[in-house]
Amino acid sequence: MASVVGIYARAFADVVMKTSSPLDPAGALQELRSIEALFKESDQLRRVMENPAIPGDRKRAVLDAITQRLGTSRSVRNFIAVLTDHRRLPLFSEILKQLEQELNARQGFAEAQVNTARPLSDPEKQLLEAEITKMTGKKVRARYGEDASLLGGAVVQVGSTIYDGSVKGQLERIREQLVEI
Repeated sequence: MASVVGIYARAFADVVMKTSSPLDPAGALQELRSIEALFKESDQLRRVMENPAIPGDRKRAVLDAITQRLGTSRSVRNFIAVLTDHRRLPLFSEILKQLEQELNARQGFAEAQVNTARPLSDPEKQLLEAEITKMTGKKVRARYGEDASLLGGAVVQVGSTIYDGSVKGQLERIREQLVEI
């Protein structure tokens, strides 16, 4: 299923990234997240949209009512209609996650998860993000979390790469060196 998820995500990323598209990537993602939230909140709505016994034109009528109420763009409405027609709505959350990664890659962004022992001030965040940008060569979108067990410093995860600059990590490396002796 991962390939199906990627196909839909790449196809919609192509639509969003076209220079003639009136839709900006951040706006498209926000609209899709709003629709995803509706599907998560309403089991009845999700079941109706995923039910193969309900004709496509009735599902599209429901979709049109939803997108009109939300003020959703035509491109996003059409994307949801394609997912509905091809019975891919059960994969919607996965497709949305893959789409976000695809758009970030095309725009030169890297998603970073930063865990620190204490909350960081805005200047500290800016400095850390500048360092991550130097290391990755990409603009950074960082999410921050706290982990008191780190004792100090930070652990940064960009994709599958982890940069451990925490006191806990340094102590672990020293312990491993001592064991080798």
